[in-house]
Amino acid sequence: MDLILIRHTAPNVEKGTCYGWSDVDVATTFITEAECTLQKLREYLPVDKVFTSPLQRAAKLAAFCGFPNAEKEERLKEMNMGEWEMQLYDNIKDPALQHWYEDYMNLPATGGESFPMLYSRVESFLNELKSKAYNKVAIFAHAGPIVAAAIYSGLCTKENAFGIAPVFGGILKITI
Repeated sequence: MDLILIRHTAPNVEKGTCYGWSDVDVATTFITEAECTLQKLREYLPVDKVFTSPLQRAAKLAAFCGFPNAEKEERLKEMNMGEWEMQLYDNIKDPALQHWYEDYMNLPATGGESFPMLYSRVESFLNELKSKAYNKVAIFAHAGPIVAAAIYSGLCTKENAFGIAPVFGGILKITI
């Protein structure tokens, strides 16, 4: 099964803000970015099914691209950053932040998730998806779940995974 993974467009947050699970809106550049994404997405259409993270920055892009009724899937949310949500990284006083910077692929944010926890929920979703008779599925999501799906597919390893994350509005095709 081919998965067309589409990352949401730029969020409406100050650069350097930790916004993971927070349901932030899209930036004022949304229309311009979304038009570029739709243009790129056309080469992958048609698809059998469309899923989206329930967070508005992903769901709005799905709707703009012609999928206003995309199935919302909780397991496609970005990583829960717990107590750090909606704070500028530079302003976070938590001593755990430095440890997280040193091992963000394994340690959780304070009160939030670790990458292995995010991976587990994305893996659960993908295992279910593989049991369906779809040939091609579009998924509107975030960098974390997209990276998890790329690891799941064998496209990359955990060690080099974040180098494969698409830019805002970018697309990555994988096969599972």
